Amino acid sequence: MPQIFRKSSNTFSRVILVGAFFGFFGFWGVVYAIYRSPYTTEVNVPRFQEVPFSHEHHVSGLGIDCRYCHSQVETSAFAGIPSTHTCMTCHSHLWTDAPMLAPVRESLATGQPLEWKRVNQVPDFVFFDHSIHVQKGIGCSSCHGRVDKMPLTWKAHSLYMRWCVDCHEAPEKRVRPKEQIFNMAWEPAPDQIERGRQLLKDYHISKQRLQQLRDCSICHRLTGKRQTIEVKGLIWLRFGQS
Repeated sequence: MPQIFRKSSNTFSRVILVGAFFGFFGFWGVVYAIYRSPYTTEVNVPRFQEVPFSHEHHVSGLGIDCRYCHSQVETSAFAGIPSTHTCMTCHSHLWTDAPMLAPVRESLATGQPLEWKRVNQVPDFVFFDHSIHVQKGIGCSSCHGRVDKMPLTWKAHSLYMRWCVDCHEAPEKRVRPKEQIFNMAWEPAPDQIERGRQLLKDYHISKQRLQQLRDCSICHRLTGKRQTIEVKGLIWLRFGQS
C-alpha cells in the first residue's frame, strides 16, 4: 500500500505540536505581563492635575504633615481632599500671583471646587477604610509609597487583590508604632517580625481577628439581597444578606 503522507509530515506535525504548546503558554505569558505592566496598573505613571501640586515640595521641603490636608484620614474611610480654603490659608500670602495657582484663586472666587484626578482607587465592589488601617499601625507610605519624593503624584502599588491579601495574611511584616504612622521614611527593622507580633498585641489584633482578615467579607461587604455592578464592561453579581 503506497504511503499517504510524506516522511516530512512527521517533522511538520511535531513542529505544529511544539509550536502550539509554547504558543499557548507564551500567549498567556504576554497577557500576564500586560496585566502586571504600568500600562494596566498605572504604577509609577505621574497623574497630571489642573494644579501641579508637589507633595515633595510641601512634605519634604516645608514639612507639612499629611493630616493638615487629609484631615479625615484618622476618623473616616475616606482620607479627605483639602478644600480651596485650606490651600489659600498659605497661598493668600505666598505665591499670590503665580500663574500655576490661577485655578486655586478662581475656585475661591467662584466657590467651585477644584477637580482633582484620582490617583489611588480601588473598584466600587471593594470596601476600604483609611481610619482602621491608620489606627492599627499601617503607615501612609506602605500603600502610597514615598509621597514625599513625588513632584507629581503617582500610584506606588498596583492595589490588586493579591497585593492587599499579602498584607492581610502577614500584617506583622508591615505594622509600625503609632508615632511612625506618618513617617514617610520609616523602614522595617531587622527584627520586624518580632516587633510586629508585639504590635499586633498592642493594637488588640487577636488570632481570631487575624483569621477574619482573610475572609472575603472584610473587603467585599454586601448590603442587599443582590447587587449588579458594571465595571469596565463586566457585570459582577453580588449576593448578600437580606
